[in-house]
Amino acid sequence: MTTRAGFIALIGEPNAGKSTLLNRMVGAKVSIVTHKVQTTRARIRGVAIEGDAQLVFVDTPGLFQPRRRLDRAMVAAAWGGAADADVVVLLVEAHRGATEGVKRILDGLGEVARGRPVALAINKIDRVKSEALLALTKELNDRFPFVETFMISAEKGHGVDALRAWLAQTLPEGPWLYPEDQIADLPMRMIAAEITREKLTLRLHQELPYQLTVETENWEERKDGSARIDQIVYVMRDGHKGIVLGKGGETAKAVSKAAREELEEFLGRRVHLFLQVKVRPNWLDEAERYTEMGLDFRDGN
Repeated sequence: MTTRAGFIALIGEPNAGKSTLLNRMVGAKVSIVTHKVQTTRARIRGVAIEGDAQLVFVDTPGLFQPRRRLDRAMVAAAWGGAADADVVVLLVEAHRGATEGVKRILDGLGEVARGRPVALAINKIDRVKSEALLALTKELNDRFPFVETFMISAEKGHGVDALRAWLAQTLPEGPWLYPEDQIADLPMRMIAAEITREKLTLRLHQELPYQLTVETENWEERKDGSARIDQIVYVMRDGHKGIVLGKGGETAKAVSKAAREELEEFLGRRVHLFLQVKVRPNWLDEAERYTEMGLDFRDGN
């Protein structure tokens, strides 16, 4: 069985529908990541499976005319994501057409996307008539040699399956880049851990804010649509364990309840959250703990 895998950059102007398309491709829970989650090539937004292919979407902010230092950094990150990707998809809003911003992106694409396939996805097609779509398709393809053009509505799902299937067969042959059991929940595991850690910090105030960490050990999707989440709270001393548990375990119960309620609101479904407290004296010196938090251990030097 031949597997395929690679990085896909969704680029476009702000509000072109990149996040909506991404959520439609991979599911909302994997398209949202904390700012700490980084890889060597680009920040990962989400991973999808299509047949024997693993589609890894990289984070690209909207491309616009930068004015401030922050703007320039965001635009550089977007172009960087496109330059590192195996496939690039340009999203253009059907009702806005070939704006000045889109034309600037097309001018820059030639250099950045050299040697890799670039597809055009005209989004929000339900907002315009078919004649306007055909005219826009011709205008954009006259400006840039797109290998494929897709008419989609990311919000309603129209045309998204065809785009995903094309991406799957266009990615290079090779082994999958991420373990299969981490695909659906890698970013959400981190977000869930961060939510629980925040609740612990709020509850314990100044007692242990920097001497504990939370890891999501297991995430199980249940048939009834709910999720079972098992987390470990690592502390440095036995005394800290007692503080986290509280009298009769009431502190841990209160933290678990607050974290579960926020997770349920975030995910829009029921959550069963189970906390365990473990003493690990040297967790601050363990590279694996940093990796689990989405941090590079070497940055701590």
